[in-house]
Amino acid sequence: MGGMLETWICDSALSERFTLWTRANVGEVFPDPVVPFSKSAFLHKGAELGWRDAWVRMGAFELDEFNPTEMEVIGVFGGYCYLNASIIRLFGERAPGLSWKSMDEQFFGAQPGIPPYVERPGDVRPDLSAKVGEWMGMVLTSGERADLLEDKRVTKQLRADRPDLVGMSDRELLDFTLKLADDHFRRLFGQHLHGTYAATVPVGILQAICTAVGRLDLLSALISGIGNVDSAEPSVAMWELGRLAASSSAVNDEFAAGLEGLEERLRSNPSDQDFVAKFDEFLFEFGSRGPNEWDTSHPTWETKPSLALGAIDRMRLAPDSAAPDGHQATLAAGRNASGEIVRAMVAADPEAAQQFELAFAAAAVWLSSRERSKTNVVRMIQECRMPMRELGRRLVERGHFDEVEDFAFLFVDEFAAFFDNPESFMSTIRARKALRDEFAAHEPQFVFDRSPDFPAAWKKMSDVTYETLQRGDTLQGIPGCLGVAEGIARVILDSNDPSALEPGDVLIAHSTDPSWTPLFVSAGAVVVDVGAPLSHAVIVSRELGIPCVISATGATQRIPDGARVRVDGNSGIVTVLDI
Repeated sequence: MGGMLETWICDSALSERFTLWTRANVGEVFPDPVVPFSKSAFLHKGAELGWRDAWVRMGAFELDEFNPTEMEVIGVFGGYCYLNASIIRLFGERAPGLSWKSMDEQFFGAQPGIPPYVERPGDVRPDLSAKVGEWMGMVLTSGERADLLEDKRVTKQLRADRPDLVGMSDRELLDFTLKLADDHFRRLFGQHLHGTYAATVPVGILQAICTAVGRLDLLSALISGIGNVDSAEPSVAMWELGRLAASSSAVNDEFAAGLEGLEERLRSNPSDQDFVAKFDEFLFEFGSRGPNEWDTSHPTWETKPSLALGAIDRMRLAPDSAAPDGHQATLAAGRNASGEIVRAMVAADPEAAQQFELAFAAAAVWLSSRERSKTNVVRMIQECRMPMRELGRRLVERGHFDEVEDFAFLFVDEFAAFFDNPESFMSTIRARKALRDEFAAHEPQFVFDRSPDFPAAWKKMSDVTYETLQRGDTLQGIPGCLGVAEGIARVILDSNDPSALEPGDVLIAHSTDPSWTPLFVSAGAVVVDVGAPLSHAVIVSRELGIPCVISATGATQRIPDGARVRVDGNSGIVTVLDI
C-alpha cells in the first residue's frame, strides 16, 4: 500500500520558482484530502485564478510571474491542500513596512520546521513595491466595503432564488452547478483573498507599533471586539435558539431525551412549532455553514440539521452569563481601552500617532471584511452543493452510487461519459474512495520546501504521539483571545459530536474551522493544536469573547481528557491544575 500513497489523483505539479508550501490556515478550510470534483470545479479554475486576481489587484505581482498552465498559488500534494508560502512571503518583502517574517507570524503562527526566506532573482521589484504602497494607502483609508455588501446581497439572493431541483434532469443539475461556479466563484474567492491580505496591513502596523512601545501584549486586544463579523452571526443566532429551547418545557424535554431523532420529534410535536419555525429561519439564513464547508461533498447545517441542533443543545445548558453579546461588549470596551494606552504612548511621535489611528480603524474594517467575503463564498458553495446532492440522491436510488456524496469522486470532465454509462464508473469510484481513506489516515507535512516526502512516509494519525502532561505541567501556545479561564478539559476531535462538552468546559481540538465556533459559546475556553493569529476561528473567538490559545502543539494528546486546566489567553500558557 505504501507505493499507492506516493500521489493522489488530485495532486498538483510542483512550482519551480515558488518552492515553499504550507498547510497553515488552509488546514482549517480543507482538513481532509481534496476530492476530484472540488479540484476540477473549484480549485483549479476558481481558487487559483481568483487568488492571482487578488495579487494583481494589490499590485504585488504581475500575471506573467505565474505559470500559465499549472497551479502555483494553491496546490494539492499527497491528497492535501497547501498554500504557497513563498508567494505569501514575497508579498511581505514587496510590501513597504512588511516583511516575510511578519507574514509568517500572521499566517503560520509558531510552528517548527519553517526555513528562512532566501531572496531569489526577480524578487525585488521596486515598481511593484510602489504599487503595493499605493494599495496599502487605500487599505488604511477605506470605510465600509460596499462591494462586499453587494456580494452578500447577491449570494443571499441565490439562496432565495434556488430553483426546484427535483424537477431538473441529471445533466441540468450538473450544468446548473457548474454555471454557478463559473459565474461567481472566481470573483468571490478573489474578493476573499484580497480582503485577507488587506487585513494583514493594519494588523502588521499595529504589531510593529506595539513592539516598538514594548506592549506587544496589547495586540490581541486591539484586534478583538471589532463587531460586524458575519462569521460570528450564526453563533449569536444559535444562542437565541438555545435560550428559546431552555425556556420551553416541551422543547427542553425533547432535547433532554437525546439528539437521536430530535429533529423528527420536534417537527411532530405541536407544542414545539414556535421553535421549529425559528429553527427553519435559522437554516435558511445560515444553513450553508458546517464542517469542511468549502467541500460540496460534506454536510452542512441545512443538509444535516442535527449538526446545528447539537450545538444548540450545548447552548441550551449554558448559563445566561455565557451570552455572546455580553462578551463582545466587554471585548469592544477592552479594545478601546487598549487603544487609549497605545495612543498615549505614541502621542509624542506625530507620524507614529497617525499610523496608529489609521491602522486601528482599518483593522476593524478589514478583519470584518475578511469574514464577510468568506461567508459570501460559503453561501455560494451551498447553492452548488444542493443540486449535486440531489443528483447523488437519485443515483443512490438507481444503484449507481453507494452514497450521495459519491459525485465528489468524479472529475467534471468525466460526467459526460458517466451519464452515458454510470455502471462503468462504480468500481473506479469505490477504488478512489478507498485510496482517499488511506491518504486521510496519514498526517500531512505541515510545511515542505521544493518537494514533499512521499505520503507513504508520513506518520499515520494513530502513530502521532506526545507525552501526556502531568499536574503542574504547562503547554506554551500563542494567545488567540484574551482572558483567563479554568475548567475541565474536553478533547473533541469531531465538531459533529459535541455532546461531551458541558458548559464551562475547556474545548481542546486539533484545529477549528468556523463550524466549531458555536461550541465556543458554551465553552469556558478553547485550545487548539494548530492555528495562527489571523485564522478564521480565532477572529470569531475574539468576537465571542472566549479565552483562546492557538498553536499549542499536541494539545489534543498532551492534555488529558477530564483534567482541570487553566487557559491563559493573555500569555498563551495552558496549565494542568489537576488530573
